Amino acid sequence: MKKIILIISLFFIGVAVANAKTINVEFSDCVDGDTAKFIYKGEKITARFLAIDTPETVHPTKDVEEFGKEASEYTCNKLKNAKEIKLEYDEDSDRTDKYDRHLVWVFVDDVLLQKKLVSKGYASVAYLYGDYKYTEELEEAEQEAEDQKLGIWSIEQNDENTEEKAKTKEENIDGKDYKEIIMLIGIVIILCTFSTKARKKVKNKVKREFKKRLK
Repeated sequence: MKKIILIISLFFIGVAVANAKTINVEFSDCVDGDTAKFIYKGEKITARFLAIDTPETVHPTKDVEEFGKEASEYTCNKLKNAKEIKLEYDEDSDRTDKYDRHLVWVFVDDVLLQKKLVSKGYASVAYLYGDYKYTEELEEAEQEAEDQKLGIWSIEQNDENTEEKAKTKEENIDGKDYKEIIMLIGIVIILCTFSTKARKKVKNKVKREFKKRLK
């Protein structure tokens, strides 16, 4: 009997959600920066924030990514302290994904949470499969965050610096090798005036050095 009541309840919740463009919900649980759980008409639903992607923190096969913790904490704090939370479905998007998560715009006290995450560099604009309602606002906020090197946009700069340092180090090593080779050649030329035995000894030493460098 309980199972039947539960199925009927879920059916009517599904119908209500399908017919509604915006629904008021209560916060339930934090998941990560772009996912959370809410209570709608007494039932728990999982919402995936539409059109953004935050660094991973709970992915089963990936390590925690840089700024993932900050994004998760920001989202969780906003939702926990919200006086009102609204979920808005986009006309150009599916209402749920293959994991049965609701694909929604999230408004915390009438402020679009996706835009706040993007503007702080905690999220990038992603998964655009249609002409979504607030895409332009998100892209403008993303450009500003990228220009200011906020959050995830500071990582790329750090990576470029690391690559440049590695390149410089490699060039320095190559230069050192060339100097040593020139010195060895000079020694050979100088010692060429010595006895045949000495020349043979030096020649064998030089061969061994070259073989070591070729390995």
